[in-house]
Amino acid sequence: MKQFHVYIMASRNGVLYVGMTNDLERRVGQHKTQSVPGFTSRYRVERLVFFEAFPTALQAIAAEKRIKGWRREKEIKLIESLNPTWRDLSEDWVEPDPPRHSNDRHPEGSGSDPRDLGRE
Repeated sequence: MKQFHVYIMASRNGVLYVGMTNDLERRVGQHKTQSVPGFTSRYRVERLVFFEAFPTALQAIAAEKRIKGWRREKEIKLIESLNPTWRDLSEDWVEPDPPRHSNDRHPEGSGSDPRDLGRE
């Protein structure tokens, strides 16, 4: 069953970002590797400090909008109610693959013959 998540990322100096996704691990990996230009890469927002799952996209979007409408103090209370030490909740996850270029069709060491690249 597909789940949707609302999440909060934080930088080391306290910048917060609220987002919504249908693939939390992928999206957190994008934030950590700064593979998507924008607010989170500019402010180095790389630690997952809160997330909540929802059964539908509409519920997750509504929760995201609700949290984004809060004052910072209320966002902090939400985080600290479940994660008082602001631990990176993704620290035990497998490290994301580094971003690959579109022309990198085979990872190094895969045993693929480079002469076969045009035959896929």
